[in-house]
Amino acid sequence: MGSDGSAPVQRRKTPSCEQCRKGDDKSARWKPFPPLAPVASKPALRGLTAPAAPQLVSERRPELLTDRQKNAAFSTATLATIKSVKIFAPNIEQRDVVNHLKGSPTGEKRNVLVESARLARGDIQDLAELKVSEFDAVIFPGGFGVAKNLCSWAVDGKDCTVNEHVRATLQAFHNAKKPIGLCCISPVLAAKVFPGCEVTVGQDKNVDGRFPDAETASAIAELGCKHVCKNVNESHVDKANKIVTTCAFMCKAPLHEIFDGIGTMIEEVLKLA
Repeated sequence: MGSDGSAPVQRRKTPSCEQCRKGDDKSARWKPFPPLAPVASKPALRGLTAPAAPQLVSERRPELLTDRQKNAAFSTATLATIKSVKIFAPNIEQRDVVNHLKGSPTGEKRNVLVESARLARGDIQDLAELKVSEFDAVIFPGGFGVAKNLCSWAVDGKDCTVNEHVRATLQAFHNAKKPIGLCCISPVLAAKVFPGCEVTVGQDKNVDGRFPDAETASAIAELGCKHVCKNVNESHVDKANKIVTTCAFMCKAPLHEIFDGIGTMIEEVLKLA
């Protein structure tokens, strides 16, 4: 596509200097491709909202890069299909601030909404302002921000508390019978808010060392929910509750497999919407 909005162009074989001087190679010019045929698209949804969370580093393994990659996968899958995406985060203080060079807390105080704005490039709103009636679905990308700030799972495990605005958002979409997508560690939010629901965080055993957090599946079961074992490139659909989950970086897998799993989650959410 040209910088002025003109059609794409294709360069023919480059002529020799002698041909240029003679001017006898008329084919050696920049010529536009034929106009592109219109491509059919799905009807646009009214919107999709994704509560964001700051991406942190755990003391056990770094998550900053992987969570940004997960957000990239989420953005690619959604923006290719959906007309409007809005991003939200709770206006609360972070549990901690981590020095990613040293992998340890710094003692600083930072705000979740302010830090999330960096990932959203400033286009973000306070989760308390979200109106369910304006959206068709909600998706939680996951990451340590979920386990530390949207709830306290990173510290308290299955006995964690869920942020009041996060809980209210989940319940509002559920009551409105609108789909909820959760990936990585965020399915634990559904397990805490919707007893008896079905979710996946991958496998319940550390198969080939690929699922180092496999005990999360057991904790979900202890909460009275059903954990469904899935591969990283798959997602699970709880049709009764309209909850779609995938494990993402809960599995140590190649990026393309993780991206595929996130893609299937987005697809299933759209089907339910």
